[in-house]
Amino acid sequence: MDKRKFQETFNSTEYNVDKQAKRMTHQGSESLLTLPVELILTIFDKLSDFTIICSVCQVCTRLNMIIDAYPRYQTITKCILNGHFIKDSGAKHFADTLIHNKALITLDLFYNKITDAGVKYLTSALLNNTTLTTLDLGCNGIHDDGAHHLASALQNNRTLTTLNLENAEIGKSGIASLAGALEKNTTLTTLDLGQNDIQSVGAQCLSSALRTNKTLTTMILNNNFIGNVGAKCLADALQDNTALITLDLTENNINGEGAQHLACALRNNKTLTTLNLRHNNIKDLGAQHLSGALKNNTALTTLNLEGNAIGSLGAQHLSDGLKNNMTLTTLNLRNTDIGDSGAKSLSDALRNNNTLTELNLGSNRIENLGAQHLAGALQNNTSLMELDLTFTGIRDEGVELFVLALQENVVGTILF
Repeated sequence: MDKRKFQETFNSTEYNVDKQAKRMTHQGSESLLTLPVELILTIFDKLSDFTIICSVCQVCTRLNMIIDAYPRYQTITKCILNGHFIKDSGAKHFADTLIHNKALITLDLFYNKITDAGVKYLTSALLNNTTLTTLDLGCNGIHDDGAHHLASALQNNRTLTTLNLENAEIGKSGIASLAGALEKNTTLTTLDLGQNDIQSVGAQCLSSALRTNKTLTTMILNNNFIGNVGAKCLADALQDNTALITLDLTENNINGEGAQHLACALRNNKTLTTLNLRHNNIKDLGAQHLSGALKNNTALTTLNLEGNAIGSLGAQHLSDGLKNNMTLTTLNLRNTDIGDSGAKSLSDALRNNNTLTELNLGSNRIENLGAQHLAGALQNNTSLMELDLTFTGIRDEGVELFVLALQENVVGTILF
């Protein structure tokens, strides 16, 4: 907002907050440079955080001095602007603000039609900013050039901990630059690169970074078509990495072979606690490999296999792993085609397992026979707190079996 636009804002009915302000604006005798500080502060009180940060800052030196002393501005720590379409011009305003702002820690610019040019403005600011910890640039038109700019900033920035670049348009060159930055960065803990089509080449670049990076704890790579080759690259990195605790590989065309590579890594990895393999194609063979890993792994607490057609045989394999596992607390087998036979296998595991607290079996072809096995297991299991059976074929008779089981068990929630 330039001086003229700010004066127009001041003149508008919305911001004429008292008769004195109206009289002065009608007379036209006051300018932005001579308005009393008290009146300017009154105007600020009527503006949104977005307007103050993005439009009022950097209008003139006097206004900057007033803003810097404005109590509300000093306490704005979050700015959530997803879907405001601020474009590159708005990104430039935020960049100018970030250079001087000492309070803002979260900036959400998700879906704002920002391109590489806007990213360049923001990354220039990150080189000097010492407070921002979270930057969300997801769903913007960021290509390789934008990724190069971000990579340069990450090599020097010492405060940013969370960066969201999901659903951008970053290619192989951009991913390579970001991976190179991760080898030097010592503060970033969460990186979301979901839906960027990085493929196996991108996974290989990130794998190299994970071998040396000591701070990244969460990496989200859903919908990137990394396949079995990419899964192997990441699995190899997990053999050496001692920091990553969450890895999301949802919808990446990973089958049993890729699951085997990941299972090998899990046998030795001591830090990964959450592995998300939703909507891949690991089937019963992949479940068998993961089951073998569960027998030896002592770190994984959450395993998500939703949408993988592991079938009843896959459920049987996982049951064998659960009988010996002492750390897994959450298992998602929703829509995995396990049927009543698979429910029986898992019921056998529940009779011996005392660590699993959440089990999702929803959207499976489980009917009253499967309900009978599960209800019987619950009579002895004392750890399960939530069992999801929504969108199954369990009818009233099966529900009654669970009611009886709950008289013997302290399960917190059963969802039908």
